[in-house]
Amino acid sequence: CLSGINMFNILDRFCEDNSQLLRRSLSQELKVSLSPHLTVPELSCQIYGFFLATKWANDVSVRKSLHIREGTIGEWERCYTTDFKFEIPSSFEFHVNLSAKGYRSLIYSGDHDLVVPFMSTQAWIRALNYSIVEDWRPWLVDGQVAGYTRTYSNRMTFATVKGSGHTAPEYKPDEGFAMFTRWISSKPL
Repeated sequence: CLSGINMFNILDRFCEDNSQLLRRSLSQELKVSLSPHLTVPELSCQIYGFFLATKWANDVSVRKSLHIREGTIGEWERCYTTDFKFEIPSSFEFHVNLSAKGYRSLIYSGDHDLVVPFMSTQAWIRALNYSIVEDWRPWLVDGQVAGYTRTYSNRMTFATVKGSGHTAPEYKPDEGFAMFTRWISSKPL
């Protein structure tokens, strides 16, 4: 039922993610460019940016400019998950601890994200059992609804980013910047 749907943004086009392609060097690519099973992502696909970032970050001259000594680390991977030694199954305990110490928090979700849907984030927040200080209201950017927000007694602000996918500031940079700028300045969204 969900095949062909971009899980990171359900309204964005679905593009095949060829992880083999991202790991190839540009020279290898050019040699096999006639191969029908290996293609560069379309420009209109979000993964094209991931493809370019991977090429850039693994370029020898870039790594040299960044003073990465040869042999010290492997190739750069987006969303690196290769050999973690420790995995944190939940951030719940950490959030409760930091809230108890008085730290503010901004939790946000793109409303078109199926990887971490905003309804799941809301369920996580309900489990914290904090009182609502200010109930749902729209927050605006340039006079337009940018999402909806709610604040809680533990100094937490939750916001949705309208029309955004999994990485909200990537999909909606103006809204992401406005949201963060207001929050970091202790202003209401």
